[in-house]
Amino acid sequence: MAQRPLIQLPEFSNVSTGTLVVKEPLNFWNGARVRPKDAKSAEPVYEPATGRVLCDLVPCGEEEVDQAIKSAHSAFLKWSKLAGMERARIMLEAARIIRERRDEIARVEVANNGKTITEAKVNIDTAARCIEYYAGIAPTLAGQHIQLPGGSFAYTRREPLGVCVGIGAWNFPFQIAVMKAAPALACGNAMVFKPSPMTPVTAVILAEVFKEAGAPEGLFNVVQGGAETGTLLCYHPMVAKVSFTGSVPTGKKVMEMSSKGVKQVTMELGGKSPLIIFKDCELENAVKGALMANFLTQGQVCCNGTRVYVQRDIMPQFLEEVVKRTKAIPLGDPQLEGTRMGALISRPQLDKVLAYVDVAKKQGAKVLCGGEPFAPSDPKLKGGFFMSPCVLDNCRDDMTCVKEEIFGPVMSVLPFDTEEEVLQRANNSTYGLASGVFTRDVSRAHRVAEVMQAGSCFINNYNTNPLEMPFGGYKMSGFGRELGQVTVEYYTQLKTVVVEMGDVESLF
Repeated sequence: MAQRPLIQLPEFSNVSTGTLVVKEPLNFWNGARVRPKDAKSAEPVYEPATGRVLCDLVPCGEEEVDQAIKSAHSAFLKWSKLAGMERARIMLEAARIIRERRDEIARVEVANNGKTITEAKVNIDTAARCIEYYAGIAPTLAGQHIQLPGGSFAYTRREPLGVCVGIGAWNFPFQIAVMKAAPALACGNAMVFKPSPMTPVTAVILAEVFKEAGAPEGLFNVVQGGAETGTLLCYHPMVAKVSFTGSVPTGKKVMEMSSKGVKQVTMELGGKSPLIIFKDCELENAVKGALMANFLTQGQVCCNGTRVYVQRDIMPQFLEEVVKRTKAIPLGDPQLEGTRMGALISRPQLDKVLAYVDVAKKQGAKVLCGGEPFAPSDPKLKGGFFMSPCVLDNCRDDMTCVKEEIFGPVMSVLPFDTEEEVLQRANNSTYGLASGVFTRDVSRAHRVAEVMQAGSCFINNYNTNPLEMPFGGYKMSGFGRELGQVTVEYYTQLKTVVVEMGDVESLF
């Protein structure tokens, strides 16, 4: 009997905090959910808002990874032969299904990740648009024609790579899966995706959406697991490319393993991004920008602007306003529309972020608000991983909270005096993912954007990442790009064909 998609099962209907329990297998290949063979190594996955067990995760072993990759390869042989228009038609149908089920998918995302329903709906909408964007690109893939002497000519073919591996992060589970899959599929590849072991559920929903839309069975597969499963994927000889989103240390390991098979890699790693606020800014917008740069998804965003440099003249006004608004952020049940901050992903992550706040205080930072465990009044949330959003004053560039990626709702504010000084300080980091500047001076804004050693620079806003534009980092924040047309270059390879129309000229 055919499997019903997860999203159509009764337990996935009208999900609210504390209600979802997932018993279904969460691996997916050959067009179906696959129950793992060995459940002995199962580990619990928690609902961040309640701390209760959401499901058990059983990592895939060598045999299962091999099955998934062979499933992808079989689909690739069919998918890569389709015209771009045919691929686009299926992708557009997938986007339509996602839009139709947006609210249900968002509620599952909240249960698994802890972010607010408001943010989750935006993430699902973004995912649908991402698929539509790359569906539009699929029919436009083309090479170049060059005329050579004597009527001869040459041309290039832009061809898919084959089986691509995506390794996702837990902060945007569904959206990251789509950001890796959409360009890969548009270019004619197949994908095996490994979600974070902390957020395994919604990638399976995406796999079922692609199947329902008419994609060949095996086009988008899901294998669950942690480091060992990732290692098997990186070493597998049938994998052509690995696209990784996550931490710098893990990214280095993925690069090293992929290099053994000379596989292409894309690395979207961490960040400790600077946000520079000049005294001539529109202060209301600068405050809102700083909040958006620090507190989305409980601060668990790689491109967040967590080093906030404020020109000394306006520091008192800025701090007063940003603290007032931070204290007013509604924390609690992330499934409620009025909530603006949910729970951190796990107990260890919560403890890690709180420890960073303690270290900051010991090093001389002043906590203006937050930075403590938070206990919502709702009894069912008592075991959740909540903390109050934190603003740190009296920070210095040599402090741990300013140098290291915290990945939690902690804003470090630092004063500066001159443009030249702040640019030097802002670039003094091993990271280079994003940056931002608030100023009314148009020339200054573009000077800053030019000098910033980062893959993105936001002028008079922050954390606005248009799908049409590339996203990625400098320095230790990674290389390669996601989003935008440039991703075509990362999911295809070029073949040069030279055609001789005359006789061969030979030296022999």
